Amino acid sequence: MALKATIYKADLNIADMDQHQYQDYQLTIAQHPSETIERLMVRILAYARFADEGLSFTKDLFETDEPALWQMDLTGQLKQWIEVGLTDEDKVKKASARCDKVALVTYGSNVAEWWKKNSKILTLKNVEVWQLSEETTSALEKLCQRTMQLQLNILDGEWTLMSDDGQVDIQWTLLKAAA
Repeated sequence: MALKATIYKADLNIADMDQHQYQDYQLTIAQHPSETIERLMVRILAYARFADEGLSFTKDLFETDEPALWQMDLTGQLKQWIEVGLTDEDKVKKASARCDKVALVTYGSNVAEWWKKNSKILTLKNVEVWQLSEETTSALEKLCQRTMQLQLNILDGEWTLMSDDGQVDIQWTLLKAAA
């Protein structure tokens, strides 16, 4: 019998004082049996970076041709495609041709090596690439609970994610901006 997904719920409150945007999101996230807590929490941060009411988690690891998150317009056309991890270059190229904006949120110790192997991503105009520091992703795991109350504060470009279990200073690096 196949293993089933583990369901997590997160109430995410975002206070972006730089952009004067304040919003609450109720997230339900299915953790694939092969997915780590680190990756699950990175998906939540990816949601926070691109937060929008139309943004949704996909089947991701259950369906290999889907990203971690996507956003569709009212007609069902893809507007935004968000990948988490060290994604295959061909998948990124296909996504780039299918929608307006593609974002990659990378993390882990192999990002530099992955970047060298996938340098053609630099030529894709509608793709942006972000990297989370290893310190950030390892600290995020400590905040994970099956039901989470998360508060994200953004001030002067600094991100702080807080819960009852502590807080994490989020360290982002923009590796490639979309044109």
